[in-house]
Amino acid sequence: MNPIDRRHFLLASTTLMAFGFGARSAHAQASAFEVTRSDAEWRRLLTPEQYAVLRKAGTERAGTSPLDREKRTGTYCCAGCNLALFSSATKYDSGTGWPSFWQPLDNAIATKQEAGFLFMAQTEVHCRRCGGHLGHVFKDGPKPTGLRYCMNGVAMTFKPTGAGG
Repeated sequence: MNPIDRRHFLLASTTLMAFGFGARSAHAQASAFEVTRSDAEWRRLLTPEQYAVLRKAGTERAGTSPLDREKRTGTYCCAGCNLALFSSATKYDSGTGWPSFWQPLDNAIATKQEAGFLFMAQTEVHCRRCGGHLGHVFKDGPKPTGLRYCMNGVAMTFKPTGAGG
């Protein structure tokens, strides 16, 4: 193989691997979750922004979610199935532009390792009941856990304490 061919081969291989491994996969088979719906049902039930994040593992633009600035006491729930995910008691301002928490509620979320861009692994966070993509968890959060659950606000709804549930 001459040097030009080798260079093109390496460039093409690296590009394919970055896109292949970096692409966010669709969630595990829907049957693995308690709440399952067809793609058409999800599209009908969710806003286009919610669908892009929850069902296609998208990311909302930083600083766009009102939930990042939410200060009231209450519970953050999955916008796909209404499962309670996080308490306001564990929310903090991470300065990232996304709602951040140092701990989820018990039995609320599941995680999955995924290869990130250029092989930088990251941990996806999804709703354990419907499989909806919520965001990612990082090991740069505050005490007591040292974790930062960086969530897409569009993937959640907020229920203030004393507001019927």
